[in-house]
Amino acid sequence: MEMTTVSRDGTRIAYERSGRGPAVVLVSGAMSTGATTAPLAAELSGRFDVTVYDRRGRGESGDTAPYSVEREIEDLTALIEAVGGEVSLYGMSSGGALVLRAAASGLPLRRAAVYEVPYAMDDAAVRAGAEYTERLTEALGQGRRGDAVELFLRHTGLGEDMIRGARQSPMWAGMESVAPSLAYDDAVMGDGRVPASEIASITVPLLVLAGGASDAWWHEAARAVAEAAPDGRYAAVDRQTHMVEPSVLAPVLAEFLAG
Repeated sequence: MEMTTVSRDGTRIAYERSGRGPAVVLVSGAMSTGATTAPLAAELSGRFDVTVYDRRGRGESGDTAPYSVEREIEDLTALIEAVGGEVSLYGMSSGGALVLRAAASGLPLRRAAVYEVPYAMDDAAVRAGAEYTERLTEALGQGRRGDAVELFLRHTGLGEDMIRGARQSPMWAGMESVAPSLAYDDAVMGDGRVPASEIASITVPLLVLAGGASDAWWHEAARAVAEAAPDGRYAAVDRQTHMVEPSVLAPVLAEFLAG
């Protein structure tokens, strides 16, 4: 990360900018840093001034206890001021939940877009989320970062063989390094349900996306978010799953963000 700004509580937030045009800030999801969104930034930078950043507790950014979702919204406020005022926001997965909460808080935005925010669409999913929160809190409280990462991977549906393989991979150390931030993404998701009353206060145009090849509940969740917003629209991205290809996503985002 080449530049830094300072959030309201003194936390240093590292970011990079590329391209020229309307300003867009990309918000990564769980277990991710600004580097994760860099390929999408590269696709968009021909038409936009794109900022990627390390959310607090990750990469080159700092962290300040105690955590709250409001502090992460203040991080975005500092970034928006650093890049010159009004921006559009795009958030991936739980990063999308942060975008929705930031937009609802009244940040100076032009537009907002999110991709596959993992909201619970039935009681069983809500219960599974509550159990995950309890076990994650226990693991992180005891300093068991590896177990916390395993819990997250299992919660996302990864098989046991894949998890064992991940533990042996060179990427595991990096995953453990950002494990405490899993609690931050969990907090951003609230109780796991679509926060319809909060989304109803979003005044800017909102695009809610799901992958065309993703399971039906992703689309159910995306439609529920779009329907809760005063100016929300839902769309499917052809042939994509949760691991969306930047080259396929970028044209869809660009059309909307250009406004």
